Amino acid sequence: MCGIIGYIGEKDTQQVLTTGLRKLEYRGYDSVGIAVFNGESVQVQKSKGRLEELQQKLDQTPLLGSIGIGHTRWATHGEPSNENSHPHTDANKEFAIVHNGIIENYLEIKRELIEEGYTFQSETDSEVISHLFSFFYNGDMVSTIQRVVKRLDGAYALGVVSEHEPDRLYAVREASPLIIGAGEGEALISSDIPAVLEHTRDIYILEDGEMAILTKEDVTLLETETGIELNRDLFRPDWDMEQAEKNGYDHFMLKEIHEQPTALQKTMAGRFNKDKVSVEFDELQWSDQQVKQWDKITIVACGTAYHAGLIGKHVIEELTRIPVDVEVASEFRYRRPIVNEKTLVIVVSQSGETADTLAALRQSKHLGAHVLAITNVVGSSIAREADEVILTMAGPEIAVASTKAYTTQVLTFYLLGIYLADRKQTISNDYHEQLLQSIAEIPNKIEEILTHSNSIRWYSESIKDANSVFFIGRGLDYPVSLEGSLKLKEISYIHSEAYAAGELKHGTLALIEEGTPIIALITQDEVSEKMLGNIKEVKARGAQVLGVAGEGKMDIWEYVDECCYIPNSLSILTPLLTVIPLQLISYYTSLALGNDVDKPRNLAKSVTVE
Repeated sequence: MCGIIGYIGEKDTQQVLTTGLRKLEYRGYDSVGIAVFNGESVQVQKSKGRLEELQQKLDQTPLLGSIGIGHTRWATHGEPSNENSHPHTDANKEFAIVHNGIIENYLEIKRELIEEGYTFQSETDSEVISHLFSFFYNGDMVSTIQRVVKRLDGAYALGVVSEHEPDRLYAVREASPLIIGAGEGEALISSDIPAVLEHTRDIYILEDGEMAILTKEDVTLLETETGIELNRDLFRPDWDMEQAEKNGYDHFMLKEIHEQPTALQKTMAGRFNKDKVSVEFDELQWSDQQVKQWDKITIVACGTAYHAGLIGKHVIEELTRIPVDVEVASEFRYRRPIVNEKTLVIVVSQSGETADTLAALRQSKHLGAHVLAITNVVGSSIAREADEVILTMAGPEIAVASTKAYTTQVLTFYLLGIYLADRKQTISNDYHEQLLQSIAEIPNKIEEILTHSNSIRWYSESIKDANSVFFIGRGLDYPVSLEGSLKLKEISYIHSEAYAAGELKHGTLALIEEGTPIIALITQDEVSEKMLGNIKEVKARGAQVLGVAGEGKMDIWEYVDECCYIPNSLSILTPLLTVIPLQLISYYTSLALGNDVDKPRNLAKSVTVE
């Protein structure tokens, strides 16, 4: 969940490392540090808090050299502190390491090393790795790495520098993402592509059980266990630094909210046939026999991707009549799920590295299921290990709070539902045509909502001091309510919950009192009368209600205190529209409270540990 950067070359290493760490801040962190080899010894500087605090120390005492590693830490073992920050070294500072992941057997290793006379400066699981290098070093770094990793149980991405080999930077991967940038006269390692794009677009993606040796001249990839050299094609991302910058917006989140029309168009691109009368997925080579044999679909995801999956369930069941389960990945992996060769499992992850979702993918394949991945990242672990992958094409998403990744996942489920319905012939030609035409209009309708975004700002000001905010909806409005509630709580820190409106009378009404803010979604025509009745229930207890409804629904004002209108569309497609004002409400509320919108406390962008 943290960020790794490493560099070897002729540039100002300190500058390269700190700039790279700046590009990784979106992942979330609470401490930061770098280590640079100056030709004689490894020098370390680190700090609790933000990168600015580290930079102040470096301004006073620069670290000079041509090779180094850096790290942003998100605390797991031990509180945020200077001591617990990375990089970690051995006692003699012969080795320095940065580590993402979790070492599950670190206490056992730590006890053994203490018995050997080693002392520890931190509470982290990672520090054992630096001492293991000292313990096992035999004059050869490759064989030392092999011995070290044999002792480690868990997940790790490692960057390693040593005074014994001052012209080489080492990288090791097992169940935690790591990429290599191969430049001219330089090379880099990183947790994510944006940190290296300033220097090179030639990328190697390390896979589990692999290591890399980086020099100024070249990059060598090896199987970690055997030391066998590997041949690997370079990957060149089709987006650039400009896409990963704010481009005049105050925050990445606001930029990414406004990028959604373009992102959705990219998700659609190439997925309609030339006459736009059917959905095509060239990446899905499913036979009719395969599709026919699947008697159940299971969607597995976490967080926002889970909410996209809930919409996917509704859409796929509605269009295909195939039963769909939606599972939280962290629960799925620790029980005996009922999936087999007759199950299509769909795993959803923005980063393609979400640890619980990746474990669920592997478990599903072990049980004989066919696995489809929906992800945003080419070459990610989930993309590589699934039987097929649909890329959402959202482009880089930097803000921790997901917006365009979510809507492109939702759109992918609509397209997939129509594709399966075509294969199974479960919807009429007229409805099929109506769906495609309405989907094609969604980006412009989102643009229309965004042009009036400032009108939503006032509402955020009115709820910023609330103790609790509740979202309610029925049908497809309910999973959108869940996503709206998550967005609000994760960046504003206001307690927020979402409820299926019909459940209010089964306990939740006890929480409603005078002035309680309620955001009510009213877009599902078949249950709109029921929804209005639920709004009456909360109004009778003193709630202040903001309604979100389709244009022209003027009768809504009889039931609500304020109303936000969205362009009209088919009821089944409204989740792509209703979520936009909810994203904006969350953004402006966080802004009104003075929070760090892009980097909310305690959270990370890519959850690569359990």
